[in-house]
Amino acid sequence: MSSHMASSSNGGNGSGDSGAPRRNSKRPKYSKFTQQELPACKPILTPRWVVSAFLIIAIVFIPIGIACLLGSRDVVEVVKRYETDCIPLENRTSRVQYIQSSANKTCTISMTIPKNMKKPIYVYYQLDNFYQNHRRYVKSRSDKQLKSLGNEDDTSSCKPEDTAVGGGAIVPCGLIAWSMFNDTYNFSRLNQPLSVNKKGIAWKSDKQKRFGKDVFPKNFQRGGLQGGAILNDTIPLSEQEDLMVWMRTAALPTFRKLYGKIEVDLQANDVINVTLANNYNTYSFNGKKKLVLSTTSWIGGRNDFLGIAYLTVGMICLALAMGFTVVYFIKPRRLGDPTFLSWNRGPGSQ
Repeated sequence: MSSHMASSSNGGNGSGDSGAPRRNSKRPKYSKFTQQELPACKPILTPRWVVSAFLIIAIVFIPIGIACLLGSRDVVEVVKRYETDCIPLENRTSRVQYIQSSANKTCTISMTIPKNMKKPIYVYYQLDNFYQNHRRYVKSRSDKQLKSLGNEDDTSSCKPEDTAVGGGAIVPCGLIAWSMFNDTYNFSRLNQPLSVNKKGIAWKSDKQKRFGKDVFPKNFQRGGLQGGAILNDTIPLSEQEDLMVWMRTAALPTFRKLYGKIEVDLQANDVINVTLANNYNTYSFNGKKKLVLSTTSWIGGRNDFLGIAYLTVGMICLALAMGFTVVYFIKPRRLGDPTFLSWNRGPGSQ
């Protein structure tokens, strides 16, 4: 009898304490965020909203695309491919042997200006089928060595162009610097030379932060095989802008790099004579070399892709808006019609 009374009394006490706070509870602290009770916007996609959204996108994108195309078309660009024309006829069957020989590789080409070109006129060299984005090529450099004289011997990532044949570190080391472009161009118009300004062609951040003022070329192109250009040992890397431009590797196998700027206006039908040294070997990998003269506009250089992309998206949205409008008027449907539910469309549904 007493045991029954004790058990009943314990149960009564337990039920009486049910309202007391539980100490070992894992229940999180209440908040509207954890309980997903924050106010939210749940738009209903009615035909009017959908058509309006597509129309707004079309109205915004189509003018932007037209403006981008017009800005791109304002750019005057002259491109001249020369890697074949600058090989003598008798050597065109053995181009690699010719480019690796000690023969005179001076060549003269001409470029006709189709429209007036306002200064500054940017001079680019373009290489095709050159994969600067190859993993081993991209990693073959030492940023620490380029930045500080104290890291001259930091060449562990530069193999095979890390040390010279007679010993000593190569500065700058690595395949990127070793393969630097070394064709040169001299321009003239009406037998008067056109000077090319090669200052200010590199990024400001490269000149101030990535290439040291106390770092000078050392043992450069003194490895087992000479690659491209030869650097001046008396000029610090922070002033060798051709090197800085080349060291910014391209993401695609076809790329352009800035060679310099012509700071005079060129008139339509002007004939520009270019005396160039065809030194760079692109024949081993079936590459192409092109010389480019170009102006710029508010959108930059000539590139129709951005304008075409905006126009394409805008036209697709306009077509969808018109299509949905036609469907809405020809075959309208009440919003939230339950007859379109799957269980109301069976064989026995009425």
